Amino acid sequence: MRVLLVDDHPMLRHGLRALLEQLGGIEVVGEAGDGAEGVAMALALDPDVVVMDLMMPGTSGLDATRQLIDQRPDLGILVLTMSEDDASVFAALRAGARGYVLKGTDGDDFIAAVRAVARGEAVYGAAVARRIRRFLTSGPGGGPFPELTNREREVLDLLASGRTNAEIARTLFLSHKTVKNHLTSVFAKLQVADRAQAVVRARQAGLGDPL
Repeated sequence: MRVLLVDDHPMLRHGLRALLEQLGGIEVVGEAGDGAEGVAMALALDPDVVVMDLMMPGTSGLDATRQLIDQRPDLGILVLTMSEDDASVFAALRAGARGYVLKGTDGDDFIAAVRAVARGEAVYGAAVARRIRRFLTSGPGGGPFPELTNREREVLDLLASGRTNAEIARTLFLSHKTVKNHLTSVFAKLQVADRAQAVVRARQAGLGDPL
């Protein structure tokens, strides 16, 4: 598998290269420091996956993604960003990105996302599909439990749907430890004692699609 890294932080690119090559056995064919360079290198090197930052000087990651998808509709683009707000997720979807992960994601989760995108899979999961549905019906500021982060709400939504921690981890491309940490935070913010109470609160608020 051939991967191109596009990010304006050299140290981050260095770390991602080491992670992919040493732990994932994946060939990194190049690194670009901005969107314009990323487009040129992707068209010249023909990678299987482009790992694309969103916020870069000059040509943004979103603009670079649009340009690449216009010319290479089959190219797998995995957005890697600090932004987890609805606007960023939906903008990446509209631009044609096949995946969306956050900087700071566990290494195993990141490698799994790269491999999934290379296989032609979309790294969003059922929770993001439900976010899109809710966005269309309630607007970008809608939704229950405003004290939760978007990721915590996704985890709670899947919990209310009857998913186990392992199933939540697979759906969201997270580690089991990350899922447990999110649930601990959810329980504290909702002031509930356990999973059963959290599920009741979530379903009362309209979260959770039955399996």
